[in-house]
Amino acid sequence: MKKFTLLLALIFTTISFAQTITSKQEDANVEQYALLTKVNQYYPDITLNKTITNFYADGRIIDSQQQFDLKGTKFSSYKIGIEPGNKKLLFEYVSDETGKVFGDVQLFKGNVLRTTFSDKNNEIEVSLNGKSVYLKKL
Repeated sequence: MKKFTLLLALIFTTISFAQTITSKQEDANVEQYALLTKVNQYYPDITLNKTITNFYADGRIIDSQQQFDLKGTKFSSYKIGIEPGNKKLLFEYVSDETGKVFGDVQLFKGNVLRTTFSDKNNEIEVSLNGKSVYLKKL
């Protein structure tokens, strides 16, 4: 009986969490573009691009990512993602010059706070509105 109850619980749990996830390439919505514009204002290495791929589950945006054509650039990889709520942006880029650089940028009480991790330089940097406030070499 315990095995049967456990099996039923597992089946119903799996069914309740099943979602249809779709993606659509479209223009960034007003909130997404406002975040990108504000971030780019203080951190120009975060590229401003109007086209975005939104991932939907049950009609709601669960993730957003930007795709870039890297031909003719110094980057071998360049990724930007926007979290739901449009308050936080994740980035990662790789080039011979900088190595792998990744982190996040988030809006906090009207300010733009960025945390950057640099593999090549072994550094962690925290910046507020484009100005470094903390730098630590590892």
